[in-house]
Amino acid sequence: MTDLPLSLLLGIMVGLMLVSAFFSAAETGMMALNRYRLKHLDAKGHGGARRTTLLLRRPDRLIGFILIGNNFANNLAASLATILAVRLIGEDNIATAAGIATAITTFALLIFSEATPKTWAALYPERIAYPASWVLLPLLRLFSPLVWLINTFSNGLLYLFGVKIRQSSPDQLSTEELRTVVLEAGGMQPGRHHSMLLRIFELEELTIRDIMIPRGEVIGIDIEAPLNLIIEQLRSSLHTRLPVYRGELNQVVGILHLRNVARFLTDPNPTHDKLLALVREPYFVPESTDLQSQLLHFQHEKRRIGIVADEYGEVLGIVTLEDILEEIVGNFTSNIAETEWGISQDDEAGYLIEGSMPLREINRSLNWHLPTDGPRTLNGLILEQMESIPDGNACIRIGAYQVETVQIKEHQIKIARIRLAP
Repeated sequence: MTDLPLSLLLGIMVGLMLVSAFFSAAETGMMALNRYRLKHLDAKGHGGARRTTLLLRRPDRLIGFILIGNNFANNLAASLATILAVRLIGEDNIATAAGIATAITTFALLIFSEATPKTWAALYPERIAYPASWVLLPLLRLFSPLVWLINTFSNGLLYLFGVKIRQSSPDQLSTEELRTVVLEAGGMQPGRHHSMLLRIFELEELTIRDIMIPRGEVIGIDIEAPLNLIIEQLRSSLHTRLPVYRGELNQVVGILHLRNVARFLTDPNPTHDKLLALVREPYFVPESTDLQSQLLHFQHEKRRIGIVADEYGEVLGIVTLEDILEEIVGNFTSNIAETEWGISQDDEAGYLIEGSMPLREINRSLNWHLPTDGPRTLNGLILEQMESIPDGNACIRIGAYQVETVQIKEHQIKIARIRLAP
């Protein structure tokens, strides 16, 4: 080889540096691929993704082969550079020639065969990995005996340190890791879809108590009331399902679906017993059940409304399937004035809000950030901040909001005025 023309030696060196650059870029590109996008493309029949998936099933073999090729090219290029330097400088200065060749070769390999191709591959892994799989897959099969020999020694050394080599297992993400993926992908998704995905993760963190309609706001039918009042209530009800109870909500009898009362309303001789025959047995749910589990329970039990009870059997309120779905998709009505809860704009900077309104509903309706880690309702939040029930109207500041009580009745704050604090 020492008799080869200098131009040919230089050409071979450049070729070896290109080979080294290919292996460096292929290694980085393969390792930098998004594994979930790779699986998606593989499932759709993408050829490059399929070949890459085969290569990544045994990353130890892939890396072993790439290192063999990379080191072979680098070492041979360094040897040729030394020969070339000796021929140019002379055999009398072999040490000087070797030093110069080492310095130039190291610099050239770092720039053209390592840093540049690896940076390019890290930025655009798919552009590198998929085309490179055309070359790597057949070469890996061709040199599999050599790769096996190298990996046997390296894996044996790893085994001495307690590291066991096995085929790569499917990537798994925890809930928090998946939430991070969704957050980082926010710019690639429509805003509403992104918000819905994040709310789905929150279902495990919220309980029925966070979203239920409290007992004081439940509209139901007292079966012991006069029949004419019950009939009038049925005709004017805005709800499709109503709890039926005897005297008080703790004595709940069941749930009445208004689609079943048409014949009852036209009956010439309606009775309480006929109405009770239309009532379905109540479905009780614990207040501490998380929303994700309750959503599945509603589906399994073929129910749309549940009676919320505490550990002592006391009825706390009701929860509906729509309440849980609204935690994912938002309110089904865009007009706040038409909702069951009372929010009315007082002036350009403030709102009059009923004290019984859940804080989460206020935050969602007005895009506010009132604290929700304590009391569930506005009344509870104000009383917690004041640490007493005020004798008259008072004004306090909660975070970035100025809260003024407007109406206090029966030891509860019925209406409050809230605006952003100056």
